[in-house]
Amino acid sequence: MDRVEDNINKLLSGQTFEEPNQYCDFTIADQNEATVARGVTPSVPSDFVPKLHKTICYVVAAILVNEKNEVLMIQEAKSSCAGQWYLPAGCLDQNEDIEDAVIREVKEETGLDMKPTTLLMVQSTADGWMRFVFTGKIVGGTLKTPADADDHSIQAKWIDNIDELDLRKDDIYPIVDQCRNYIHHVNKAGGAVAAEARDLEGADDCAFDWHPNLLPIRKSHKKLYLRVVICVRKRSNNRVHVLLSEKNEIHLPMCELNPVHSTHNTFKKYMMEIFGADLPTHRPHGLICMEHKAKLSGNEDPKVEIENDGLCLTLLVSVRDALEDVGIIDKYTWLEVSESLGQRLLNRLARNMTVYLGPPKRA
Repeated sequence: MDRVEDNINKLLSGQTFEEPNQYCDFTIADQNEATVARGVTPSVPSDFVPKLHKTICYVVAAILVNEKNEVLMIQEAKSSCAGQWYLPAGCLDQNEDIEDAVIREVKEETGLDMKPTTLLMVQSTADGWMRFVFTGKIVGGTLKTPADADDHSIQAKWIDNIDELDLRKDDIYPIVDQCRNYIHHVNKAGGAVAAEARDLEGADDCAFDWHPNLLPIRKSHKKLYLRVVICVRKRSNNRVHVLLSEKNEIHLPMCELNPVHSTHNTFKKYMMEIFGADLPTHRPHGLICMEHKAKLSGNEDPKVEIENDGLCLTLLVSVRDALEDVGIIDKYTWLEVSESLGQRLLNRLARNMTVYLGPPKRA
């Protein structure tokens, strides 16, 4: 079981791990079988494979705040919203990694060069749409003016009060608030150097009140996966236990995300698959790791179509009931983890200690 503990520690540090096989305990085929049993026709084929711009849509957005607490905004050039203002944002290009996409969008729409430091949010809706919200720092470039207007944007400006703008959508207010809070806490913790040092594996999370910087791990997936790290405490000894799947080989539970449902809808169905209809009191906290890699490697023929538009999100979940009161379905078991790993898990259950995963927040 040392391997399992090592893997969880890596995930808590925003890293991934390699396993000889890719196990999925609750596939879309399994979900469709349950749907048919209820007399409902499934809306997604059991062999679903995500295809960018066809069956899924990945969007990136950047929220950048300067030392004056001003937000970097762009004035839209698209005919549908020309003249209105929004955060630098846009869709991924084919065979483009998510982190590269946000760097490109910021450059095209603002003229500035961005270095992403962390994901702040991953937002999803029930139609195969996901938005990855990054923050970071400006490392070069020249701010776009109306004289530089093109198809990407009219201009970019640092704005103190976005209420004064004609916004394309008001869904950016929670994003702006989250970023300003993040910057406040990073500065409180001692600035960027301290934040970067904290990202090292095994860092003491209890010394901070914000999650470590998290960027997508460049690891390819053919499907959309949700891995869950579910922890609970045992009443008799107060030790933390983590749920494992015993299907085929011991591993952290994983399900396939259904593109016509939100991530939390699929998560709820998976929890019922694990625990039955009588779900224990639980809370999905947020992401501790994300994996995605779309780029072709140098030795692959660019003319050959590849199915590489999937990803894997790792969600941290806590069960509030005591382990002795929680029942699980066959082929799952609890592992008592070391005290040091148990404390790391407990520390990450606090507010803002994971990356938000859910629907777009409203103003």
